[in-house]
Amino acid sequence: MKSLSIKAMQIEFEKDFYMYIPLTIILNSCIGSIAVMTILAQGTSLVSGIELTICVSLCMAYNAVLLAGSNRKFAFWLLLVGIIANMLLILITLL
Repeated sequence: MKSLSIKAMQIEFEKDFYMYIPLTIILNSCIGSIAVMTILAQGTSLVSGIELTICVSLCMAYNAVLLAGSNRKFAFWLLLVGIIANMLLILITLL
């Protein structure tokens, strides 16, 4: 059984980078769109605008890093930060 450590996931991501590109784009976009939907369900205000900016910026930044062919380690950490931030935004808006 493989371990679930961050280091092991990073090594796996870097090893099979081209396999994970389409998978992570779809995953990040789906989680980001769910976050946007839950934010906009509460209405529009300054706080929701800031939350939307964070959500969209993180998703777009990950896609831009992949398109630019940047460092694989940086892409992995940006993916991780984007998914965690979007999940937190979903939890915050649902509570």
